[in-house]
Amino acid sequence: MQIIPVIDIRNGAVMRARAGDRDSYSPIASALAATSAPADVVAGFLTLHPFERIYIADLDAIQGSGDNRREIGALTERFPALRVMVDAGAKSCDWRGAARVDCVIGSESLRDSQSLHAATHDPNVVLSLDFRDDVFLGPDALHECPKLWPSQVIVMTLTRVGVSAGPDFARISQIVARAGDRRVFAAGGVRDADDLERLEAIGAAGALVATALHDGALTSADLDRFTSAHKKGSPLRLP
Repeated sequence: MQIIPVIDIRNGAVMRARAGDRDSYSPIASALAATSAPADVVAGFLTLHPFERIYIADLDAIQGSGDNRREIGALTERFPALRVMVDAGAKSCDWRGAARVDCVIGSESLRDSQSLHAATHDPNVVLSLDFRDDVFLGPDALHECPKLWPSQVIVMTLTRVGVSAGPDFARISQIVARAGDRRVFAAGGVRDADDLERLEAIGAAGALVATALHDGALTSADLDRFTSAHKKGSPLRLP
């Protein structure tokens, strides 16, 4: 199980995401970083745990109002040990082929399922199945046909982001059951290590987290204990 920190960037600053209402996002204030600059926030994450991957949502690119390509490129240079997952909306595939970058294609950005066809077999492409409450955001065929999914899939429930509502365990479990040997990552709502344990139990390959890290609900000890248990191949048992 892989724990992946998330940053949402707008106009060069990291935003605090809440319930997928992007217009209301404001610059992050976090005990982990002195400023909302992406490099400061990522460095703050790494003081907690030696994460292997980070997820970056380029909000300007997703909303069609520019991009943060320069800032994302600077992060890949400053943190060469990190693999970066980039969601840049319709521009996501511009990152295909970049070193240590996985291209995240959000279903909400796709007009039809054929838009994903050429990338389905690319191991560096990640499909995000995006939901707002119970509504799937994207072409119905993409939700209904797992054969269209690449080897890595995110289940993103936008309305659970940053509001301590807990992951949508039922939906994630259903998609894990349909995904075959694909790796399924949970996104939206992770509150603490208990949530991570439940996600692992239902077969999630990992989880995207942000608020629980910034607010201290997931500590270094939690992350280290979880990673240690995973590496030993034994189930995590928290005190």
